[in-house]
Amino acid sequence: MPKSAASPKTAPGGRSRLDSRPVAAGIVTALVGFTSSFAVVLAGLRAVGADPAQAASGLLAVTLAVGLGVLLLAWRSRVPVTLAWSTPGAALLAASGTPDGGWPAAVGAFLVAGVLLALTGLVPSLGRLMAAIPPTLAQAMLAGVLLQLCLAPFKALGTVPLFVAPVVLCWLVMMKFAPRWAVPAALLVAVLVIGIHVAAGGTALGTATLMPTLVWTTPAFTLQALVGIAIPLFVVTMASQNVPGVAVLRSFGYETPWRQAMLVTGAGTVLGAPFGGHAINLAALSAALAAGEEAGADRSRRWIAGFVSGPAYLLLAAFSATLVAVVGAAPAGMLEAVAGLALLGTLASAVSAALADPEDRIAPAVTFLMAASGLAFAGIGSAFWALLAGLAVRAVLVPRRRTAPEGTGS
Repeated sequence: MPKSAASPKTAPGGRSRLDSRPVAAGIVTALVGFTSSFAVVLAGLRAVGADPAQAASGLLAVTLAVGLGVLLLAWRSRVPVTLAWSTPGAALLAASGTPDGGWPAAVGAFLVAGVLLALTGLVPSLGRLMAAIPPTLAQAMLAGVLLQLCLAPFKALGTVPLFVAPVVLCWLVMMKFAPRWAVPAALLVAVLVIGIHVAAGGTALGTATLMPTLVWTTPAFTLQALVGIAIPLFVVTMASQNVPGVAVLRSFGYETPWRQAMLVTGAGTVLGAPFGGHAINLAALSAALAAGEEAGADRSRRWIAGFVSGPAYLLLAAFSATLVAVVGAAPAGMLEAVAGLALLGTLASAVSAALADPEDRIAPAVTFLMAASGLAFAGIGSAFWALLAGLAVRAVLVPRRRTAPEGTGS
């Protein structure tokens, strides 16, 4: 009988030769996930009050949490589930500014967001409450938050063009020929540019900061941080990471271990919060690398790709402090420019999803503009008010639209 397509290849002598593609896919998943967005994490942590050592600790904490969490989930479920830090959440932080109570209050907000993530796995009603938020409004809020950060590369072209232009050019060329590696390649060019800047007499690297170190921050809790950071962080993480992550796995024929995933990511966020970790979640875009054909023809072995991404993340964690030191030596605006390039695809997807319904675009538009405005009221940032405004506008307009006589104008 002919061999099935999924059977392992046989080497000379009758020995089975195992497919190495799941291992390679797991390593690529971690490399792409880490290098494509770590600049966003650093920009977000610095924006809410972290000093360089605390930002380095936060990057280390979320990387360790992702690595350990995916090891546990993939091993127990035998599903190619992968984890990531909340890139949209980090972008939200970058647009939020330092809350009342400073960095400790931001850490307290991270901890509360982790508790909410864990409760989503334990309390079905909380998941239903999240599902009640229209996806168009959640995506519009995310798009508004991302806008200012995505403008950074173009603003930097006017202030430090010699530093930013090679990065943007590299990104554009790679988007044409190898889109998956566009941001990692742009990051590599940015590191080379920063190295030339340092060698030419720019800011020196701090040798004391090159060892990865976890820095404890005792959480503080303020109403401003809870409402302005914790709740929006939870919403964008669920709407822009966890829900799409489930959809990506399902598209490849796998069911996500939802309750386990929420418990693991919630617990990982809670444990990482005092060290500056903002949030971890199901991977969305990079999930396809571990669940698709690139992870091998044998679907029953693709879980190995998810599992291997765990130790790969743990290895990358060892370089977190060095990366922070490198970007700390960059000219002003360079970190934000790289972060903005990393988020352009996310911005495009969020805008498209927000305006997908041609009969319900006003409420998402209001949400987007409110979030992009940077409005702060009662010390609470624009993301929270944007969501409230969108819900209010939708409550007014949607019933009227549905009951309007057929054929009437808008």
